[in-house]
Amino acid sequence: MKHRLRFVGMSLFTKALLVMILGVSLTAWSETTWKEEVQLHDDQKIIATRTVERGGRSELGQQAPIKHQSLAFALPATNEQVVWQDKFAEDIGGANFLPMQLGLYQGSAYVVAYPMGCLSYNKWGRPNPPYVVFKYQSRSWQRIPLQELPAVLTAPNLIFSSPDTEAKKLGHSLISAEEIMRLNSVHTQPEHRTIRREPIKTDTFQSLVICDEMVFYKGTWVGPGDSIGKRMMDRRSK
Repeated sequence: MKHRLRFVGMSLFTKALLVMILGVSLTAWSETTWKEEVQLHDDQKIIATRTVERGGRSELGQQAPIKHQSLAFALPATNEQVVWQDKFAEDIGGANFLPMQLGLYQGSAYVVAYPMGCLSYNKWGRPNPPYVVFKYQSRSWQRIPLQELPAVLTAPNLIFSSPDTEAKKLGHSLISAEEIMRLNSVHTQPEHRTIRREPIKTDTFQSLVICDEMVFYKGTWVGPGDSIGKRMMDRRSK
């Protein structure tokens, strides 16, 4: 497993001292790369290489947010090398997703991703269940409706929460399918344990479906009916 960490500007000791004295935040960058053994629906296994890059400001003792991530693998039938990427998004200040599942079915590849927080959830149309699904076709990734995800693809098979942190804790470069299953088994939300097809009730605790509705307006997020907030942004943009 490869892991690099760089603090911008001054030394870690100096920055930590400034944080303790002044309460300022850190600007850090790190990149972690590891491999996961992905258990497919038909009991086959493939190896996927994951890279997570973190960057931006964070408080002392906290990680910087995920800035960019990728998932690379080979299609078994053709050995074509495929890469799914989640790039930095200015409107949410980081990457968009937590990938949950890599599926292969009838020669096509699918990625099921969970929006990374309420801003991403609003950006991607507030789907319920809260998944964004991608299909690899014609040598590119396209978003598809959840209804078009093959019914046999039901089980999350990627490290879901803080994947780079969990990979570093395990301490080896290849994470087995059994280890991934064990890590994912601690999640209690039903939509984290299986790929649900029916809408989730809005009173479900900790689900993204309870996020306040927001729209991105002239560089900031406001409520759809927030006329005061929109007028303030109108004034700033003049």
